[in-house]
Amino acid sequence: MTFRILDLYCCEGGAAMGYHRAGFEIVGIDHAPRPRYPFPFIQADALDYVRRHGHEFDAIHASPPCQAYSKNRHVWKGRKHPELVEPTRDVLNAIGKPYVIENVEGAPLIADMTIWLKGTMFGLRVFRKRGFESNVMLLQPKPIANRHFGKAAKQGRPAAEGEFVTVTGHFNQAGGYAKRAMGIDWMTRYGMSQALPPAYTEFIGAQLIAYLNLGVTESI
Repeated sequence: MTFRILDLYCCEGGAAMGYHRAGFEIVGIDHAPRPRYPFPFIQADALDYVRRHGHEFDAIHASPPCQAYSKNRHVWKGRKHPELVEPTRDVLNAIGKPYVIENVEGAPLIADMTIWLKGTMFGLRVFRKRGFESNVMLLQPKPIANRHFGKAAKQGRPAAEGEFVTVTGHFNQAGGYAKRAMGIDWMTRYGMSQALPPAYTEFIGAQLIAYLNLGVTESI
């Protein structure tokens, strides 16, 4: 059986690619056009769409904008960014489907429902720590200390082979090295700066599919 997952705030499809590799069919939703999104896409307000159609899917993933919660939010001084983690959770709880909400450290994710993933857990050359809150019990890989993995490239110069990169809106490793580090090869620079490495959601997606295959319908 093939399960369907709704990908809210989908951007250019880093999370979607991981779920695809795990075995899901995906539909992406975002408020802006996303021509690089590699799966069926609908331009719409994420919360409006999920209220009307969320019940049609087996599971729902949401990556609300992280800027309001980011430790780098001072960069956007004077600009107001939406805080959508809690409104998104409220809508997903009302629908009652298995869900995953992804965001950065500092976001109001529920601690005992959240696992934390980073690139070192998957052999990637990015740290990119992200939290995944779910109403399905998710297992987490064993944490690996950053100090065990080479040095990070300095901003302002290209990365040397083997270094870790920070992939942000102003990252200078815009070419093949950053794409290899993230496991992504189809995105724009903007999409890369916002993306999850697909390895994260491939790992989570396999657990969601195992859960759905058990025929469990009630959330924890």
